[in-house]
Amino acid sequence: MDGKESTEYVIDLAQQMGASFAEARFEKSLNNQFILKNGVPEIGGFGRSFGTGIRVLVDGAMGFASFNSFERKTIDDAVKEAIKLARASARLRKYPITFSEEKAHQAKYSAEVKESPADKSPEEKMATLFEIDKNLSTLPIPFRIVFLIDGELTSYYVNSDGAKIEAYQARMNFFSLLTAVDQSKGAMEQAYYSKGATGGYEWIKKWDLINFLKNEAEVLSKVASSAIEPPKGIVDFVVGPNVAGVIAHENCGHPSEADRILGREAAQAGESYLNVEKLGERIGSDYVTVIDDPTISGSYGWYLYDAEGIPARPRYLIKNGIFNEMLHNRESAGYLGTHSTGAARSSGYNREPIPRMANTYIANGDYEFDEILEGIQLGIYMKNFTEWNIDDLRYQSKYVGREAYLINDGELTNQLIRRPVLETTTPDLFNAIDAATKELEFDAATCGKGDPMQGAPVWHGGATATRIRNIRL
Repeated sequence: MDGKESTEYVIDLAQQMGASFAEARFEKSLNNQFILKNGVPEIGGFGRSFGTGIRVLVDGAMGFASFNSFERKTIDDAVKEAIKLARASARLRKYPITFSEEKAHQAKYSAEVKESPADKSPEEKMATLFEIDKNLSTLPIPFRIVFLIDGELTSYYVNSDGAKIEAYQARMNFFSLLTAVDQSKGAMEQAYYSKGATGGYEWIKKWDLINFLKNEAEVLSKVASSAIEPPKGIVDFVVGPNVAGVIAHENCGHPSEADRILGREAAQAGESYLNVEKLGERIGSDYVTVIDDPTISGSYGWYLYDAEGIPARPRYLIKNGIFNEMLHNRESAGYLGTHSTGAARSSGYNREPIPRMANTYIANGDYEFDEILEGIQLGIYMKNFTEWNIDDLRYQSKYVGREAYLINDGELTNQLIRRPVLETTTPDLFNAIDAATKELEFDAATCGKGDPMQGAPVWHGGATATRIRNIRL
């Protein structure tokens, strides 16, 4: 029995054993990782995995199991285990689990790949890293780590409602950690940089990594050697897409996850300052729209159907300052009597699908960069961040700048500011945004959530400049 056959068999067997709903998701993944540390190869990795995850509803409770051997007895045992777990937990539940009513879709889709990572040898991939490191080694960057990761995922999903979704995705990820040192001042600055996309090796050329990292390393060195202490008091901030993106992700995306709002994440990753009653209420200025969109072509968080077979679409979490919708899977949507927003994601066949972000960003505006600066008497242009911190409710938050410049009398100066801190509450932050430029940019990241932990590829971003008024620095 192969992977596809096993999914069909699981559905039939689970229903015969009393499941009111059953789903099976077969996945086959290939991942390769290459690492250089200060020009020296480190231990990389070549990962190969395949298997099928099962979820069933029995007596108003859910059971989950998985298997990676396709012998009949192994499959039978896994289905029995899922049924057994559901029946055991049914005795303890106060309220039955119900999945939202959704149309059953059948589809097949693939990522666009122009240069398959599988066609590139390990030697060629390492040569890419060696060339990048060679260019960095001429700069005052004594500590350098560069990663190159590529992966392919084939999946086949079926459920007892009649859904059948077959998908192929290939992803590229580049990650680097650089440390700049000014020995004369005893100053050090460290930064990580991440690039990620759905597609093939063609993205390596698009990213122009040699020039990108060379420019970033030069700026990092200047920050270590010539940045001055920030001014004190109330100032205006202009933030780049790197900062706007992490704000969208941490201050809006996570607190909009329905399972977090309903309390399931409380013992793992925290709770949310949002709740069901706040839907339709104002939580930001008219200028704030935060979108999570899995359908952006080539994005790191791209998919067209989620891990429950629901079509992907843009989710307008905040719309013109109003808390507009949550990130739902079928379980949370069923509990609240609404529909899934196609946000169910899983990091592997042996993990359950939970509400997750994909590509989250603060929507762009209609200003030019110079117009954003107009009227700012004293301000900070925080192009990117070096660290961030946020509480369990996603209410109190802090973002510390890395490359940041002084704004004086409506003009952007070339004076670097050392680690300015943007610290405020989430409602005050979203209500302080009053303008954004026209262009959008994104950064790649891996979003962590769940227990066991699940890492999901995502983009986050925003306008090239977003203005935030009257923040105590």
